[in-house]
Amino acid sequence: IVGQSVPIFLEMFEIQKAIDKASRSEITVPAIRASFDRAAAIDSINTVSGKDLDITKRGEKIVVGVKYSREIALAGPAHLVYRFDLQSK
Repeated sequence: IVGQSVPIFLEMFEIQKAIDKASRSEITVPAIRASFDRAAAIDSINTVSGKDLDITKRGEKIVVGVKYSREIALAGPAHLVYRFDLQSK
């Protein structure tokens, strides 16, 4: 399980880094999505894309978030499911 979980968490950290960068460097929704997609291509993020981002504004700050899940088949009908709810910092 650990061997299968490590890539999932590494990708989660890359997604967090990409949404943080996109929220700081861009000001329009299309630009934020494009920035995320560029980072995803570089960092081999395949689970989510720019169209999956939830982009809102709190005061003057742009907040970018994404919710997604990944699962690992264990045995028979059993699966381990990771649910992520990430938000820009």
